Amino acid sequence: MKRLLATGAALAASLILAACGGGGDDSTDSATPAASGMTVAVKSIDGIGDVLVDSGGKALYASDVEADGKVRCTGACTSFWKPLTVDSAKPVAADGVGKVGVISRPDGAKQVTVAGKLLYTFSEDAPGKVEGNGFADDFDGRHFTWNAVLAGGDLAGSSGSGPSEDTSKNDYGY
Repeated sequence: MKRLLATGAALAASLILAACGGGGDDSTDSATPAASGMTVAVKSIDGIGDVLVDSGGKALYASDVEADGKVRCTGACTSFWKPLTVDSAKPVAADGVGKVGVISRPDGAKQVTVAGKLLYTFSEDAPGKVEGNGFADDFDGRHFTWNAVLAGGDLAGSSGSGPSEDTSKNDYGY
């Protein structure tokens, strides 16, 4: 009988812990962007600052090659750097994101911009992690450097912005 009670108590404790939610991440925001219905939200990420994130909580990046607002990440580039797109003409953004807009990509998709920067997620990121900040790669004869976009539209690592990771990565680990 004692064994049955001990097993029952352990099961009850496990259920209570599961209901309370799992371990935390390094962020300090209280609501997920998906729960709030936001296309773009802000999430505080240790070591970077207040980073723009998509509805899944993944960091958003911009490329130096597209600083003029023209799409140059196409083809193989988009297999690693996924454009943030919307079906409607008006993305929903949280307070503090910055000036949000939409441009048409060569394939007709509507890509979200903030402060004129084209937004992308990085295939090797997970929600709350910023692995692509400072990442450099080459596509179609162009050398891209990617930086996380901070609240308000500044880039991580740019002068006057928050701290930056010096990743100096140029491969995808394959």
